[in-house]
Amino acid sequence: MISLFRRRHGLPFSTLHTPAGDVAATPPSPLDATAVLETLSLYANDWRRALEFFHWSASPDGANVPPTPATVARAVDVLGKHFEFPLATSLLVSHHDPGRADPSFLRPALRSLLNRLAAANLIDDAIRAFDSTAGSIGLRDEASFHALVDALCDHRRVDEAHHLCFGKDPPPFPPVTKTYNLLLRGWAKTRAWARLRQLWFDMDSRGVAKDLHSYSIYMDALAKSGKPWKAFKVFKEMKQKGMAIDVVAYNTAIHSVGLAQGVDFAIRLYRQMVDAGCKPNASTFNTIVKLLCKEGRFKEGYAFVQQMHKFGIEPNVLTYHCFFQYLSRPQEVLGLFEKMLERGCRPRMDTYVMLIKRFGRWGFLRPVFIVWKAMEEQGLSPDAFAYNSLIDALLQKGMVDLARKYDEEMLSKGLSPKPRKELGTKIPGAESDSDNALSGGAEESRRGSDINRSTDGGFTNSSGAMKLQPAREDAYH
Repeated sequence: MISLFRRRHGLPFSTLHTPAGDVAATPPSPLDATAVLETLSLYANDWRRALEFFHWSASPDGANVPPTPATVARAVDVLGKHFEFPLATSLLVSHHDPGRADPSFLRPALRSLLNRLAAANLIDDAIRAFDSTAGSIGLRDEASFHALVDALCDHRRVDEAHHLCFGKDPPPFPPVTKTYNLLLRGWAKTRAWARLRQLWFDMDSRGVAKDLHSYSIYMDALAKSGKPWKAFKVFKEMKQKGMAIDVVAYNTAIHSVGLAQGVDFAIRLYRQMVDAGCKPNASTFNTIVKLLCKEGRFKEGYAFVQQMHKFGIEPNVLTYHCFFQYLSRPQEVLGLFEKMLERGCRPRMDTYVMLIKRFGRWGFLRPVFIVWKAMEEQGLSPDAFAYNSLIDALLQKGMVDLARKYDEEMLSKGLSPKPRKELGTKIPGAESDSDNALSGGAEESRRGSDINRSTDGGFTNSSGAMKLQPAREDAYH
């Protein structure tokens, strides 16, 4: 089994124990844009290596791979993740070519910058980036404005997004259906159901047309607010109106009816979907598999995975997560993880964190180290969540010295520390928190206005405490 985990899955660029200075000395290799993008993702927790590799891959003396919208966006995203916003902005602007006919080459990178600024709660900086940076590269348009609104909503700053859309007269861009859809999704994300319903009815009063996406968001919100039967009722209304229902709407309805009436009704709706000529996607199967696993019907879940192949769909990471989340036997989980690697489905960072936590709670350290070893050998750089999960598992078994070793390794990388009495560690500057609060520094820290770089490349607030790195989802994505 361990030999399986030691297999390399075609990594384009070694990430194991390579000094940063050796990157530029690496001889040119047959890399392409996809390999560059994949390697940047592997370096997501080490921005210096990521940036150095990005420059190396694009240089004539390196891999000589021309930057693409996706690779520039990923490099900007990695820098933004570590609060290196001046570097991220500089990298973005440096790839602006006035002679390029289509300025949208940099739109994905601008979206990454706005997203990371919103994640860091630097709302004013995000708005300035839209007004200034986007304007300097010819992208201050409605699409970029919607990217800004989407970034704010995605990170639960919906009030600011709402004010941006309706607080000025006239607004920067007239609100359209997409604007409302983004705000609907934002209120759903913050679980502000009353504000969502108000906006939903405002669309009618202001004469804004509702599209399929609007209904899908509203159905999903009803299901998550504990009213799945109302969501299914909306789905029936859509059918009665003769709307062309797509796979996204069907998936939402399948999830809703599964929560309201059980997985058997969800499977019945799935069959109606297939009979209606709507081809299911991976999310369709994952929704049903998760409902089956939640009820402990794992054999039927595996049978549905087999049906995925009939439609030419391969199980993805989320398919395996459905089983990892509900299987109760460590051997089954470890065996399924082995099959996952064997079939070429590469785990994400949250996959490793989930497994380390589960095995740690069960008190089994051998599987924890097997999973950790697999993560390292696939070239993934552990993040703070992975380190903290491993350290917690070690402390639970009384292995204090080994836990301290990983704790020091995590801190040396500038990752967010977790105070632990067993290790005698605490957040740097924690003793001055009360003074900071009295001086008003806590409020400034909340606004993100006093983020400063520490000497080791991390970030500290005014009290010297390490600022937690913002996490998404598809933060791990």
